[in-house]
Amino acid sequence: MAQQHLEPTDPSAGSGPPAPPGTVPGRGTTTDVAVHTRTAPATAPAAPATAPAAPATAVAACDAEVLARYLRAQATEFLRALRQHRESGTGPNGTPGPHRAAPPPGHGDAALALRRAARRISGTLHTFQSLLDTDWAEGMRPELAWLSGTLAMEHAYASRLERLLDALHRLSGPAAAAPRAVADRTTATAPTTVPPPAPAAPSASPAPAPRVAAQDRGNLTVGAAKAGALLDRQLTLARTRAHSSALQALGSSRFHAVADKVALLASEVPLRPAAAPADLRPLAAAAHDRLTDAVAALPLVAAGSPYNAQALVHGLSPDPAPHPQDAPWDQVRLLLRLHRYAVEVLAATPAGNTGEAASNGESADPSDVLLLTAGDALNRHRDASEAAAAAAQAARTPRIAPATAYALGVLHADQRHEVEAARYAFQHCWRGTPVRPA
Repeated sequence: MAQQHLEPTDPSAGSGPPAPPGTVPGRGTTTDVAVHTRTAPATAPAAPATAPAAPATAVAACDAEVLARYLRAQATEFLRALRQHRESGTGPNGTPGPHRAAPPPGHGDAALALRRAARRISGTLHTFQSLLDTDWAEGMRPELAWLSGTLAMEHAYASRLERLLDALHRLSGPAAAAPRAVADRTTATAPTTVPPPAPAAPSASPAPAPRVAAQDRGNLTVGAAKAGALLDRQLTLARTRAHSSALQALGSSRFHAVADKVALLASEVPLRPAAAPADLRPLAAAAHDRLTDAVAALPLVAAGSPYNAQALVHGLSPDPAPHPQDAPWDQVRLLLRLHRYAVEVLAATPAGNTGEAASNGESADPSDVLLLTAGDALNRHRDASEAAAAAAQAARTPRIAPATAYALGVLHADQRHEVEAARYAFQHCWRGTPVRPA
C-alpha cells in the first residue's frame, strides 16, 4: 500500500490528502512516499541575521547546534514542498496532472522549493561534512544532487527554447519584435497544458510560455523562421524526455529513499560526537577560500574590457563538446553557491528571509546583495552558454538550408556575446566589495 511523506510540523500529518492520479508503471503514483508517524519538534526560531564579515563577538553561537537547526529547517522546507506538490497534483515542474484543475496560486513553485531545499542540504553537507556522520553525508549528497538535477532539466530546456526564440525575434528587428509581444500577451491569457515553471533564482518570476505561435513566425525571415522551428522541435523533444525522466524519478524507490532520509533529518541531525563545541566559521572560511582561488584563476582583466570578443574564441570549432573556456566560470558559480549557503548557516537565517526583508522595506545585508548579484551574473553566463551550444548543435543538423544555418550562426554569436556580457557583470560585481566570513 502506498504511503505518504508528511511534513513533521503539519498538523494534519495523520490523515493526509488522497494520492493524485498519474502513475508510473510498476512504481505507483508519481509522488507516493512513506509515512513517518513520528513528528519532529517545530523548528527553533532562527538567530538574528549576522553579516558574514562581522567580528567574532557578533556571532557567539556558531557551533554545531546552528548547523543542526539550519539542516532541520531545510529538511522541513523540503517536506513542505513535497506535500504542496502532492496536493496540487502537478507534474515535476508545476505542470497540471491529468484531469486536474489548475493548481492554487503558489503551488506552481513547489518543485522550485523542492529543488532549492535539496540544493541547500547538499551544499551544507559538502561544506560542513567534517562535523557530520561521514557515511551518512557521503550517501546523501549524490542523491540530493541527482534529485535536484533531474527536476531542473525540464525547466532548463523550456527556458532555453524561450531564450533562443526571443533572441531570434530581437535580432530580426522591430518588425518581428512587435508581433512577438502581441502573441505573448495572447498566449498568456489562454490555458496551456504546460504552464511555465518558476526559474531557479531566489526572486522567481513566471517564465513566458515556451511555445511560439505559428502566426508569429510569419514575421521572421525564412531562415530565422526555419531556425526557430528546428530549435522548437529539438528542444521540445528534449524537454519531453526530461519530463518523463522526472516523473519516473518521483515514482522511483530511489526518490522514496531520499525522502525517507530527509524526513529523519528534520527531526535528528547525525552530528559527530565531538562536533558540539566545534566552530563553523573556519569551515565557512575554507569554502570562501576555495571560491577566491577559483575566481583568481579567471581572466577577470580581459572580462573587464567590454566587447573583448574572448567569448567568441573557438566559436567555429567542430567539437560538439561544451565550450572549454566556460568550465572555470561554471565552477566558480557552484563554489559561489556553496559559499552563499555557508553564509546562510552562519547567519542562522532560513533561505529567502533576505528577500522578504527587502520586500518589507528593511535594509538587506550588503554582502547578501553582493552574493546574489554575482550569482545572477553567473546564472546568466550558464544560460547563455547552454543556449549558444543548443544553437550550434542545431546548426550541425544535416541538409539544412543555407539561410537556416546562417540564422543559427548569428544566434550562436549573439549568445556568446551574452556570455561575454555576463562575465563583465560578474567581474564588476566581484571587484566591487569582496566578502569574507569572519
